[in-house]
Amino acid sequence: MSKLDRAQSGLFEDVKKCNLCDMSQHIIIVEDDRTTRMRLAAYLREKGYRVSEAENADDMESLIAMDPPELLLIDINLEGKDGLTITREQRAISRVGIILLTARDDQVDKIVGLEMGADDYVTKPFDKRELSARVKNLLARIADIGQAPQGAAPVVNFGPWCFDRIRRRLVSAARTEMLTKQEFDVMSALADHPGQTLGRERLAEMMGRRAMRSNDRMIDVVVGRLRKKLERDPAHPEWILTEHGQGYHFVDPSTV
Repeated sequence: MSKLDRAQSGLFEDVKKCNLCDMSQHIIIVEDDRTTRMRLAAYLREKGYRVSEAENADDMESLIAMDPPELLLIDINLEGKDGLTITREQRAISRVGIILLTARDDQVDKIVGLEMGADDYVTKPFDKRELSARVKNLLARIADIGQAPQGAAPVVNFGPWCFDRIRRRLVSAARTEMLTKQEFDVMSALADHPGQTLGRERLAEMMGRRAMRSNDRMIDVVVGRLRKKLERDPAHPEWILTEHGQGYHFVDPSTV
């Protein structure tokens, strides 16, 4: 092979690698423990993801401005602006996937994180394979944005609302409410079974969230977030009703 051919071959490999990077999903790890951050980044890069590392919220925001990610892995216990604050701020402006990392097995932290819009959480020390599975599943759901679930009506009208599956939002004459991944999954499951009571475990399975099955409270948190977005009075819901001891059901629009 001539010198020019070798140069062209090398250039082709560089371009090919660049294209592969462009196609891979971008993850930002926000973790102030350098060793944990580097090990986790190395592991996810081995899985084929593009990974950026941030020590704090300021570093993360700079990275987002340069290259918006599909997923944020955020340690709750950051110095300065903590993970819960970051989650609340990001959820107000973005539907980026968010998985919280916490060293404490603290149920309150987990529930607050979900209430603020996090999609999932992992307690340290965590199994890398479990985290990888959670990352893969969440990114798969994110990649579905712009596509209605197969066989499902792309639009469901009820009362003053339109549930737009394509854009993953609730729309009324007064306002538009964007849905997080969890909210969209629960809303879809309920809308697909109007008038039927779905237990919490069943909802978790339909969401592909078997990890939630052992904790009914997590489903309750997501339903609570949905009610705040669509109900006139979340304390006295009209559309997503509670069947005590059984689960939830979505009122059949055709019967109203």
